[in-house]
Amino acid sequence: MAIDSSPEKANEANVFIPEEWEGAAEAVAYDSITCPPPICVICGPPNSGKTTFSRHLLNILIKRYRRVAYLDTDVGQAEFTPPGCLSLTLVDKITPDLAIPCLRTPKRCFFFGDITPRTDPQTYLTYIHDLYDHYHQTIRGEHLKIGVPLVVNTPGWVEGYGYNLLVDMLNYIAPTQVIKVHVPTESKNLPPGAFWLQDTSSHQVTIFDISSNRQESMKKTVQSQDDARLLRDLRLLAYFRKCFPCDMSLTTIKELDHKLAVHPPYEVLMSTITIKQLHSQDSETLFKSSTSVVGLADSSLSSQNLPCCVGLGIVTGVDVSRKVMYLITPVAEKLLENVDVLLHGLIKLPASLMEVDGQMSN
Repeated sequence: MAIDSSPEKANEANVFIPEEWEGAAEAVAYDSITCPPPICVICGPPNSGKTTFSRHLLNILIKRYRRVAYLDTDVGQAEFTPPGCLSLTLVDKITPDLAIPCLRTPKRCFFFGDITPRTDPQTYLTYIHDLYDHYHQTIRGEHLKIGVPLVVNTPGWVEGYGYNLLVDMLNYIAPTQVIKVHVPTESKNLPPGAFWLQDTSSHQVTIFDISSNRQESMKKTVQSQDDARLLRDLRLLAYFRKCFPCDMSLTTIKELDHKLAVHPPYEVLMSTITIKQLHSQDSETLFKSSTSVVGLADSSLSSQNLPCCVGLGIVTGVDVSRKVMYLITPVAEKLLENVDVLLHGLIKLPASLMEVDGQMSN
């Protein structure tokens, strides 16, 4: 299986965009003739095409605004980062292939450490609030003439407590436009209208109800949990592929395995870092596995005691006598020097890399 994390190498894909989708995207981009720029939230049940529509909308918005902010709230199937992250990314290049996501460096990122908000919904919302505040305070008016619009993609968890999280998110963000994607099974869809507002006169919002892309959703109906896990693994593999130069020939997982196994790790003095276990894990969990995925955080970038994540790393071993931890990461050494918090959550290293566990820990 090939690995490619470069957006420039993507080829044009035959992704069918319905006329209804085209109309909604054009309306979001061009119906707002005056400032401020649009803030658009995309929501709906799983496998309805939210991500594909958000990529298409980004392309349309970039044509007008040149730069678009993207708030990614889907920790299970993140758009521009590895899984387990919540992020705010500035996008200034059109995505040529709507079927293939590409890794980008976010403006601001938090490592949630799991693929579902269920483990800690309050922290999940706190991170989203902070990311939106950061957009509003530092990015929205960056281009004073036209501003920077915001696209918010949401997870497909719209039932039970997931619905409550979505309502909170919508009320906090107060979008100018909401795209609600519907699927044929009516019971799975969100309620009609501005369902999140107690008083519909308190906030002006334009709602677009669009149907799922049937051609694309038919392909996804057979998607299983194993398929979702594979996609997450591929995102992690693509991320750690960045440990090596782009021109290095690494086209298969097996080749990446071997390169990572012999890649010289960074030595991190344990006295210089704080290890934070996420989601009530045993404090010794990190040291029980020689290939643990961790979030690398810089507390100096934090606000409200929330450590901002600058990237992910693989802990390959610990030398207790020297009090040194060995770490592999694509994060630049200049940024790594300021990392003082390691966040250990529930994100697992892909099984294919576990095959070289013994080699990596040597």
